[in-house]
Amino acid sequence: MPDILILYYSRNGAVASLARQVARGVEEVAGLQARLRTVPPVAPITQTAAQPVPDEGAPYVEKHDLAECSGLILGSPTRFGNMAAPLKHFIDGLGAEWASGILVGKPAAVFTSTATMHGGQESTLLSMMIPLLHHGMLLAGIPYTEPALSSTRSGGSPYGASHVAGAQDDLPLTADEKILARALGRRVAQIAAKLGSS
Repeated sequence: MPDILILYYSRNGAVASLARQVARGVEEVAGLQARLRTVPPVAPITQTAAQPVPDEGAPYVEKHDLAECSGLILGSPTRFGNMAAPLKHFIDGLGAEWASGILVGKPAAVFTSTATMHGGQESTLLSMMIPLLHHGMLLAGIPYTEPALSSTRSGGSPYGASHVAGAQDDLPLTADEKILARALGRRVAQIAAKLGSS
C-alpha cells in the first residue's frame, strides 16, 4: 500500500499531536497509509548527540523513506518565523536525493505549531515549502472550501495546518485545528492516489 510520509520535528509534543491528525486524514483515503517519521535534535559539538533510536514516538527518518513515499508532509514548530533547525538540518543533507529527483512530481504539504497566535505560522509554512519546490514537488494547501478555514479562531491557514500551543505548550488541539490537519492529510493522499492512477 502506498505511503504518505509525514516527517516532523516536535520538541514538546504539539507538532507530534498535529502530525497524528494529519495521519488520520491520510488514512481516510482508501489505498493509502501514513508513515510517521521524525528527525533527531541537533546540538552544538559541545553537547551529547541524540541516541540512534528515539526513546518514544515515531522512528527517525531514513533516506529510503523519501524514495518509498507517494507524497510528503513536513511539520515543524516555528523558530523565529522559520522551521526548526533539526528539520532544516535533515533537508540540507538531501543533495543526492535532489540530484536524483526522487521527490519530483510527488504531492507535498506543510504544518506547524506556535506558542502564540501571531508567532510566525505562515512564514514558517512558506519557509518549509521552498525546499519542496526545489525538489520538484507539487505543493498542496488547504482550500477555502474547507469551512473550518473560515471559522477557526486558532490555527489553520491556506498554506497548511497549524496549531496555537500557548506559551506553556499546554493548549490542546482545537476542533477546527484537528479538522484542518485531517483535511490537509486527506488532500495530499487524494492527490497521490490520482497521480498514481494516471
